[in-house]
Amino acid sequence: MTRQLFSQGSAFEDTIGYSRAVRDGRWVHVSGTTGFNYADMTISDDPAQQADQTFRNIDSALRAVGASISDIVRVTYIVPNRDDFEPCFPVLSSWLGDVRPAATMFMAGLYDPRMKIEIEVTARIAND
Repeated sequence: MTRQLFSQGSAFEDTIGYSRAVRDGRWVHVSGTTGFNYADMTISDDPAQQADQTFRNIDSALRAVGASISDIVRVTYIVPNRDDFEPCFPVLSSWLGDVRPAATMFMAGLYDPRMKIEIEVTARIAND
């Protein structure tokens, strides 16, 4: 299989020059994704709601290249404020509780101060 690129239409994708997801064979790399609803470019102020929308965006990207949430093998969480991470736990567990990928969380500033969490995943498609 050749390399497959997927875009969700974020203005940053064209401005900066990246893809939301890249599939190369059975591997899928999803760029750092935030809780913007790309249909209307809105974002909730609630960290848990942002985490849920972020996983909706990730799910959409994975599906577009033939993968699914259950294929995720690695997840990285980036939060500007550590106090915003714990309220996300139930949402993260609802999306990944059965998948249980390797995970890392670190604190760093994000581009837009409205962003409370950014999530990046790597997936490996089990059967192609």
